[in-house]
Amino acid sequence: MNKPTILITGANGLLGQKLVERLIERGSFRILATGRGKCRLPQEWEGYTYTQLDITDQHRVREVFAIHQPVVVIHCASMTNVDQCETDRYACLKQNVEAVKYIVKACEKQGSHLIHLSTDFVFDGAGGPYSETDSANPINFYGLTKLESENIVKQSSIKWAIVRTTLVYGISYDMSRSNIVLWVKNALENGKELNLVTDQFRTPTLAEDLAEGCILIAERGANGVYNISGKDFITPYDMAIETAHFFHLDATKIKRSDSTNFSQTAKRPLKTGFIIDKAVKELGYAPHSFREGIKIMAQQKKYSLTV
Repeated sequence: MNKPTILITGANGLLGQKLVERLIERGSFRILATGRGKCRLPQEWEGYTYTQLDITDQHRVREVFAIHQPVVVIHCASMTNVDQCETDRYACLKQNVEAVKYIVKACEKQGSHLIHLSTDFVFDGAGGPYSETDSANPINFYGLTKLESENIVKQSSIKWAIVRTTLVYGISYDMSRSNIVLWVKNALENGKELNLVTDQFRTPTLAEDLAEGCILIAERGANGVYNISGKDFITPYDMAIETAHFFHLDATKIKRSDSTNFSQTAKRPLKTGFIIDKAVKELGYAPHSFREGIKIMAQQKKYSLTV
């Protein structure tokens, strides 16, 4: 019996890599990993196919969907650098809005179930943590484009789920990006002092947990909006202190600060984070604590994160 095909956009990214790895372990789908450039997934992995796909190329999107006829699509590819989105609005619109229209149209033609990744930045940060039914009100251009893409998905005729997440951390297999845990660990090991804000709150999300949440939605054919994040509602300062304690580093070098001391191109919402009760109840989603997430990263010994 042929397995249904699941197509992943942005498969070279952190979430994409974790999705491919976990889907290979599950063995329930034929995996089509796609990305803009050459494949950066580990060469030793078996059980997936990779093809190049620029999601801003409508013809290529139609072509890949027509050839592979995916039953499920997990759309991870997006422009996520918040400050860059603010300054290069054309590129942001092209990747975060126009490309979603192409993906939706292709899903309509193939009858695919679309799982679309979104963000806590669709909210203004005045009343977090947020549930799935709270009203969105973005305060930066990145958030505006992600909210617009959500509305494109909602207004379509396809079967869809929107996954909102926040502050994803983890280790990519090519070490192509850092995160708060690695940044704090490396800085403290080099004797640097750090200033971390205490007036921003998030529910930091382990990449493995986010991948699991997306797969649970795919396996159950779930529809609607789901908050998929960690369960700890904490500040960046709290995250840094937890990291220092886990790796037995000098936490006294971590100083309290607030957002007024930092100049950033795009505004950041202060208090976001998510209430995940819906995902826990309907999907059986069970995320790790932030400390457990650090431990999982540390156990990936080939990345020299041992205590």
